[in-house]
Amino acid sequence: MKYRSVFDIIGPVMIGPSSSHTAGAARIGRAARSLFGRKPDRVTVTFYGSFAKTYRGHGTDIAIIGGVLGFDTSDERIVRSLEIAEREGTVVTFVESEEVPDHPNTARLLLEDGEGSTEMVGISIGGGKMEVVELDGFELRLSGSSPALLIKHHDRYGAIAKVATVLADHHINVGYMQVSRKEKGSQALMIIETDQAVGGNVQQEIEELGEVTGVTVLS
Repeated sequence: MKYRSVFDIIGPVMIGPSSSHTAGAARIGRAARSLFGRKPDRVTVTFYGSFAKTYRGHGTDIAIIGGVLGFDTSDERIVRSLEIAEREGTVVTFVESEEVPDHPNTARLLLEDGEGSTEMVGISIGGGKMEVVELDGFELRLSGSSPALLIKHHDRYGAIAKVATVLADHHINVGYMQVSRKEKGSQALMIIETDQAVGGNVQQEIEELGEVTGVTVLS
């Protein structure tokens, strides 16, 4: 395994006893909030595996909701995240699943309000790191360590090339790309991690492509 910095070895600055169960969980929650794009009215968190057995003792519950509220791993408000969520009118429900997951530290988050919903599955892989492995029924692999574009689009010939052309025109280099679809010719999800940040003008240009139905930028 390769480490990019000493912090990959000693772990993140964080509130809580466990990098996997608190820092990783907080980052899963923040990713879900970023993908939803706004404060949810309702949050349902389903814990699997080790998370389901120990989430109260290890503070995984407060960490993941702290992330949904937008708190960083070192934010002292994390310890009061459930109280803060209740005060802000966000209804939080925790579910303990007996289903055996592919990874022991797995959480499924459903964020909802009157405008819509986002469902995301994240795993905490150690050292405070996490990966998003499912989004609204699409399988993916997103680390959250680089700027990323998540582009929902119609599964049509040329859609990927058009997005790549926009990025090339703005001198944005693609570090990783994955395309997931539910079935041939239906809705698809393009995941692109980039070496440079993606500005609002680039996002708008991609949104205006005929095949594209939605764009989320994760910085």
